[in-house]
Amino acid sequence: MNVPKNIQRKPQILITGAAGATAQRVIERLRETCDLVAVDARIQVPLGDDIPSYCIDFNHRSFEDLFRRYQFDGVIHLGRIRSSQLTRLRRYNANVLGTQKLLDLSHKYGIQRIVVLSTFHVYGAMAYNPALIDESAPMKSAGLSADLIDSVELENLANLYLWRFPELNITILRPCNIVGPSVQNTMGRLLASHRAPVLAGFSPMMQFMHIDDMADAIVLAYNKPVRGIFNVASDDWVAYQRALELSGCTRIPVPSIPPVLPRLILRTLRLQSFPAYLMEFFKYPVVIDGQAFAKEFGFQPKRPLKEIFRFYRDNKRPL
Repeated sequence: MNVPKNIQRKPQILITGAAGATAQRVIERLRETCDLVAVDARIQVPLGDDIPSYCIDFNHRSFEDLFRRYQFDGVIHLGRIRSSQLTRLRRYNANVLGTQKLLDLSHKYGIQRIVVLSTFHVYGAMAYNPALIDESAPMKSAGLSADLIDSVELENLANLYLWRFPELNITILRPCNIVGPSVQNTMGRLLASHRAPVLAGFSPMMQFMHIDDMADAIVLAYNKPVRGIFNVASDDWVAYQRALELSGCTRIPVPSIPPVLPRLILRTLRLQSFPAYLMEFFKYPVVIDGQAFAKEFGFQPKRPLKEIFRFYRDNKRPL
């Protein structure tokens, strides 16, 4: 049967990190208008008969088979492994070497659009950070722990390909804290807890993005092929201790020095802790300027901070 010429093929998109909450929401937004293929290096995610789903290590030869089998028009790379997952070596292989393999295959097979999800953590948290950080600020890899270096290297790779291969149309997104339903990162778990630690004498300003707004931002970015690096954040922020209060958390002050002491105290109190590699982010503000992204892509978050914190306040698990 001949397909009528006026019927166009749906765009076919490879989405990595399919097991993540953000990827799940991006998939729901695109499944009606695009042909999607989902991949995750950790587990295979059932997404229904209309979306092929695979569990594949990006460094494995079978990953290239997907590029041969499907005619991908674009890639949405959400597969960055967080520092709380896997060992450091396996995380480096997935985040850095895996991303390099993905970008190499994208260039080899003529991909025309790539969105890469990075993180605001690449700026580093330091006492002398500017009050509002824009995209021209350096990534302070020298001030980051070893657990965050692979995030910087992942973005450095994407940045290299962005300028070396302009035909890939790469957009790199650096979002602030992503929180909300089903989010299992450090900040999400802290806001969801009944009792949360604070470092005595510190309450840095922080930004929060609802996961649904972040999914909207990723879809907007994919649909408008503008190359470059963009912060993604609202123009509102709040002190960390105030965020806990609004989320219904009891704040437990712990001393910040010596560095090992907070971990010992939190373990003794059986409290959700902030991991060592993020300790400085609970001392010093890292407030990013999201105006460039908002202007270029027409992005405006729909969920205000009060809605975000109300969700955590109203959905505490029984003690």
